[in-house]
Amino acid sequence: MDCVNQKQPTLAIRSSAGIALWSTKGPKDALQHRPELPKEDTKIARSITYSPDGKYLAYTNGKDVKILTTSDWQLKCSLPRPKAFYLKFSPRGTFLVTWELYMVTKDRPEGSNNMYVYKCESGEEVFSVVQKKQTDWEPSWANDESLFALMVGGEAFFYELPISSAKPEEGFLTKVKTIGCGRGGVLSLAPGQSPPYLAFYTPGSTKGAPSMCKIYKYPNLGATETVACKSFFQCDNVEMKWNKRGNGLLILTSTEVDKTGASYYGNQALHFMATKGDSCAITLKKEGPIHDVQWSPKGNEFVVVYGYMPSSATLFNLKCDPIFSFTDGPMNCAHFNRFGNMILLGGFGNLRGVVSVWDLTRKFKLATLEAPDSTYVEWSPTGEEFITATTAPRLRISNGFKVWHYSGALLHETMWEQGQELYGVEWQKFADGFFKENPISRAKVEGIKSSQPTASKQAYQPPNVRMMMKGDGASGGAFVPQSTIPGLPPGYTSSAAKKNQKNSDKPKKPRNNNNKPKPQQNGGGGGGAGGGPNQSLNSAGGDSITNGDGNTAQTPRNNNNNNRPRSKGNQGGGAGGETANSTNHTTNNENTRTPQMQRRGGGAPTTNEDGNGSTRRRTTTSGDPEKDKKIKAIYRKLSDITKLKTKRDGGDNLNPSQLTKIAGEVQLRDELKALKISA
Repeated sequence: MDCVNQKQPTLAIRSSAGIALWSTKGPKDALQHRPELPKEDTKIARSITYSPDGKYLAYTNGKDVKILTTSDWQLKCSLPRPKAFYLKFSPRGTFLVTWELYMVTKDRPEGSNNMYVYKCESGEEVFSVVQKKQTDWEPSWANDESLFALMVGGEAFFYELPISSAKPEEGFLTKVKTIGCGRGGVLSLAPGQSPPYLAFYTPGSTKGAPSMCKIYKYPNLGATETVACKSFFQCDNVEMKWNKRGNGLLILTSTEVDKTGASYYGNQALHFMATKGDSCAITLKKEGPIHDVQWSPKGNEFVVVYGYMPSSATLFNLKCDPIFSFTDGPMNCAHFNRFGNMILLGGFGNLRGVVSVWDLTRKFKLATLEAPDSTYVEWSPTGEEFITATTAPRLRISNGFKVWHYSGALLHETMWEQGQELYGVEWQKFADGFFKENPISRAKVEGIKSSQPTASKQAYQPPNVRMMMKGDGASGGAFVPQSTIPGLPPGYTSSAAKKNQKNSDKPKKPRNNNNKPKPQQNGGGGGGAGGGPNQSLNSAGGDSITNGDGNTAQTPRNNNNNNRPRSKGNQGGGAGGETANSTNHTTNNENTRTPQMQRRGGGAPTTNEDGNGSTRRRTTTSGDPEKDKKIKAIYRKLSDITKLKTKRDGGDNLNPSQLTKIAGEVQLRDELKALKISA
């Protein structure tokens, strides 16, 4: 490793015990808190952050905001903001922006400013304003801090800072330009050259006007001075991401409601705009949500993670042409290292935490590992390690963090004790060029074994199946069922259970599967019973049914067809009688519909249990044929999922496509709920 890489980055930790900084003495040394690093015990640690160049560290402790210099870890200044919630440094670390919750009091019913800008060198307050929204509160800066811009009440305000003078904060005294974007507008300044490019998003009106995104070159902000323009007809929210060069912009649009009904969670689309004036919609090969979009630090390519699970990930160039497709899998996020030569693809949140690391130069998968229950992922500034953490309040148990090598080896693990919570971790930042890019090696690095238990990969088996497989213990004999009534000795069951067991042990009569009507026998008058060759009418007024063994069983006959005892089987015979294997029906025409006839009718199928224990199917209609068709399709899919779950519980091994069907049950029930039909 080059001599410039000898400095080891520190890790800032924010937990229920307070603020602490951890580091190592060398690449093979353990990561831990060292005496020369700062540590403060506090119960209120809402935020901690490094400046982009790593020169300063700022954190809150419930009393004030402290700014430390990382060269000697001494206190630089203290800011009187005990309620500060978020902290954000300017690109060069000259200023620190704090945000706290907007509050209205009796003394000040109009409210007070809640966003402040401080000069880090002296701790002097140089600017303040009201920013009520907790989202999109951050102001925008030019890369050299010569321009400061923010959105307030649907308008964009611009302040030019004289960075060459001794007092650049004097630029906050007067705003030089104002442009209206409307309520819900978004402003984003591009990094890179100065003066920068600007991207404005203006939401569409309720009268059908489309939403617009326009790119300008500051200070030319006239209506006819746009560099590029793109309109969106289906857009409620946008997320804009510039590449590092400042010449390409990705716009992720989303709607809260999908009017086509294809998804319960709305739909998304991805667009690209260039400062040369080009714009296009990015076509994805798979349907489903867009989970993540990230630019490479090189600025010439980006990755998109999209689609229903197992999702896909594709690498695009600046022409929006796909150049490489990664292996599909359970993933919903992507992270480039600082050099852009490796990428991490992971599935967190409600996924298992499977992580794959890829070499982008050779398009080769370096490692696959599992980091379950992770809520935070970040590459180390060296570009060779990354950290995964389980933090509160997302998860309040098993809090801790792990440091991994890109080869998949676990280098470090620290878990918090029961009752303590980890709120956040963050690597120290460094200026570009501080660490040099090292060649990627396929050699495996020796790591440690995790102390956390791993989830079993065997198919689930119910307890009774496991007991039957291993017998009743040391004797290895047959499984003896336990008592279903508390207090009874093992092996004893209730009288109802014994009766059911006896009934199940009796040999069943063979069914007559011939559903065709049989010719009438013995001319039974008007509407006589239609019977088969094994059925005749006796002189006693009853039915004689011949069993498979040649014996004849006498059954009493009731002339009232509506009160006949029902038996399970296939429907047959004429309208005036029924065979021994007839289905449950009466002489009323409205009650003689078969399940096949019911499925031909409109409406969603439902089932009811009648008093005799048989299942009678009926239909309900919503009045909308298209909706009924969707409901039927969802019922069929839920039925298939139930069968697959039964196989899984029985110990059968399911293939990945069957497991994917089971994983989609929640989404199907959500769609069913949206159609006003309960599953």
